[in-house]
Amino acid sequence: MRRSRAGLLIGLAIILLAGCTSEPTPSPRASGSVEPSTVPPATDAPTETAQPTPTASPEPDALSLDLPDESDDRVVAVTVDPQVDADGGQIVVTVTSDATEMIEELVLRWPRELNRTLLLRPFEPSEQRIADGGPPLVQDWTKWVLGPGEEGEPAGTVSLGWGPLLPDATLTIPVDVVRRGDGPVDFDLQVLSDNAILTLANGEPAEVRVDVP
Repeated sequence: MRRSRAGLLIGLAIILLAGCTSEPTPSPRASGSVEPSTVPPATDAPTETAQPTPTASPEPDALSLDLPDESDDRVVAVTVDPQVDADGGQIVVTVTSDATEMIEELVLRWPRELNRTLLLRPFEPSEQRIADGGPPLVQDWTKWVLGPGEEGEPAGTVSLGWGPLLPDATLTIPVDVVRRGDGPVDFDLQVLSDNAILTLANGEPAEVRVDVP
């Protein structure tokens, strides 16, 4: 009975000693907060961008003229000789009268928009023309008008007066040209008496299309 009690006390002491020396195994802890991977939001598949429809380059100005309301049945023959290079030159207009009476003032008319490409003028400026007290100015041209003009010259035109033109005579009119734009150009040129367009031998109005390379 004494041994049993002693053994019981020894076993109890062993259990208590074991409880004091052993520690519970710690449960695993997260080593640190881990941010979730950022997944980029789904985007729609790229759609094809509509390509702009190509448009034709704007056509150059037609550089045409409306026929005047008045006509003159006196017949003339007209030839035009462009002598224009990359810088300019001359356009030589030759008018021969088949009429039996004098044309008091022969008028050449062209579209004012031509000035953007070719500047046509009745003379080339010189020191003689602007000199104070220089020699008298002698000229064959009678007017140079940007329409609308005081004598009925229509808007959008340039009118150069020259003359007079005697019956069965010929006038050779050199028009000075300064080139302002590259490339070829063509335009209407009318031959009038005052504001009435003269007549060609075929009965058509005296209007020609001038081609400048």
